[in-house]
Amino acid sequence: MKERPIRKKQNRTQTIRSQREMWKPGNMLYPVPAVMVSCGCPGERPNIITVAWAGTICSDPPMLSISVRKERYSYGLIQDSGEFVVNLVNRGLVFAADFCGVRSGRDVDKFADLKLEPLPSCHVAPPGIAQSPVSLECRVARQIPLGSHDLFLADIVGVSVDGRYLDKNGRFCLNRCGLAAYSHGEYFALGERLGSFGYSVRKDGKPRK
Repeated sequence: MKERPIRKKQNRTQTIRSQREMWKPGNMLYPVPAVMVSCGCPGERPNIITVAWAGTICSDPPMLSISVRKERYSYGLIQDSGEFVVNLVNRGLVFAADFCGVRSGRDVDKFADLKLEPLPSCHVAPPGIAQSPVSLECRVARQIPLGSHDLFLADIVGVSVDGRYLDKNGRFCLNRCGLAAYSHGEYFALGERLGSFGYSVRKDGKPRK
């Protein structure tokens, strides 16, 4: 009788590893918010730059960061003024956000060309964007040269929100704004809610409404 060869059970971890590839180091942290950063010096035409590298860095005091290439026109405006406004992007602003990311303020007046309304700020000189659901007025606290980009760490000194997204109790419903995200060269609208903070440890295991 012919003996059958003994087959070793394949380790599931080995299978998963065999399906992956190792690439050289690169920025693959997606999705990210594609925000429109308005900036400018007093007495000069304001500009808008689209920044995909922006994030929250501290809650007390409230701070955020943006990374900007030295070659960008807005780099000098932010460096000289020490101020800027971060405007969140929703569905209605995606086209404008893309335009502001590929056209230079040296050549075009982005507010005028895109028919965007400058929103007077309360705490900084640069205006926000009236069409944005949220505008965060920022003052640079520290500038860190990193290589291709400089990191601007900034204090959030004021927040302006669109009153249309307040409910009857005065609560701001941010996730009803139709926010957009940027992932690997493409824009996406945020869609299905998958959970809420802390739902994994609640007794019913369900997200709160």
